[in-house]
Amino acid sequence: MQPLVSPGLLCLSGAGRHGRRPLLSATAACLLCAIPPAFAQQAAHSPSVYLQASRAQHGTDAVTLGATLPFGTWSMPLWGGELRGHWDMYLSRWSFDGIAGHDSTLVLGVKPTLRLRPDQGRSAWFWEAGVGGTLANHRYRTAEREFSTRFNFASYLGVGINLGARRQHELLLSVEHLSNASIKKPNPGLNFVHLRYALHF
Repeated sequence: MQPLVSPGLLCLSGAGRHGRRPLLSATAACLLCAIPPAFAQQAAHSPSVYLQASRAQHGTDAVTLGATLPFGTWSMPLWGGELRGHWDMYLSRWSFDGIAGHDSTLVLGVKPTLRLRPDQGRSAWFWEAGVGGTLANHRYRTAEREFSTRFNFASYLGVGINLGARRQHELLLSVEHLSNASIKKPNPGLNFVHLRYALHF
């Protein structure tokens, strides 16, 4: 008849026969094995600050400083993964060749974003998508195209990965389209490619 005792308990019991120190060492090792996944979950789902570099057609570049704030503890299973959400709030500086020479504009944006992490949320990789609004301090105008409004919608899709012992570091590559949804003409739109580094805390 086999004993109804788990191998882990037998290990700890055996360590106890040789003194308190081995028992404490074994217990500490078990705790250390359990802690990293919990910390990783906390870091990946915590607020973050980020720096982002972007490039669009017609020689338009952008630098962005932003922050993300999770939707509390909300989550749901989807396609074998875990779906979560966060607010993405940012300030960008667009640089481009304007009508009268080099020009720039500041763009304030807010996007509710959904993030899907495979393997029931355990994967370091994730997909995310978001749709939000932006407001510029003046209209975007170049020799090739001109926005008719300072307000525009922003929709994007990205893929990223979390790195580090607690997965506190994040890299995200995404594409984004901005336009005013034909509220006013002309509405040429603009497409960006973004590369982002974020730090979760």
